[in-house]
Parts: sequence; structure tokens; C-alpha cells
Amino acid sequence: QVQLVESGGGLVQAGGSLRLSCAASGGIFSGYTMGWFRQAPGKEREFVAAIRWSGGSALYGDSMKGRFILSRDSAKRMVYLQMNSLKPEDTAVYYCAADPTQYFDSTYTSRWNIYDYWGQGTQVTVSS
Repeated sequence: QVQLVESGGGLVQAGGSLRLSCAASGGIFSGYTMGWFRQAPGKEREFVAAIRWSGGSALYGDSMKGRFILSRDSAKRMVYLQMNSLKPEDTAVYYCAADPTQYFDSTYTSRWNIYDYWGQGTQVTVSS
């Protein structure tokens, strides 16, 4: 059973930075896609970023490009989302997710319903 636990959320002023962490356990993650989604009150779940556990280029949602950086440390079984130049519209609950399938592209991987495992979420609030 895969377990994902997010941490690192909090309150930050616009223009500031936060780094979110996702601790992965309970599975062998080789071949997995690790993704981040966010959801604000009254809005649909939104794709943030994704990367293969094995490495390679990350995918980012349009509004995150140039501001967010996704990385992972396989030895520590950790995934990190560095968020810079934060805006009030980034305020949301951020979720870590894992997809064990073979597919990885901008269309398929951005769909929330293809991910099998989810963390509990961590709140990010950006004030201005």
C-alpha cells in the first residue's frame, strides 16, 4: 500500500517562497509518475506539476511555469515542489499523487483521475 504524506505548507506573503515535501513509502516507485495538484475553495482540482520517479524533464501547468520547480530524491523517497514568486491565486490545498502506469505526457498526466494514490494535502496561503 503506497502512502504519501505532504508537508511544508503555511502562510507566506506574495512574492515569497515555500518548499513542499512529499514523503513516499509502502511501494516500489520505479516507473511511477509523481504529481502535484491543488484545489482552492469552489474550484476544480488543478494540475501543478509531475515527474517520473526515474527522472527526466518535469511537466508544469501553464501558470506554474517559470515559478515552480519539481524534483525528487530517490534514495530518500522524497518529492519536492519549490514554489517561488507566489501569488494570492496560488492559495489552495496542495496534494501529492502517484500514478503507477506507463504513460507520461502533458495531456494524460495532467488529469487528476488517472492517479491511484493521494496524500492528505497541505494548505498554502498567500497573502497580499
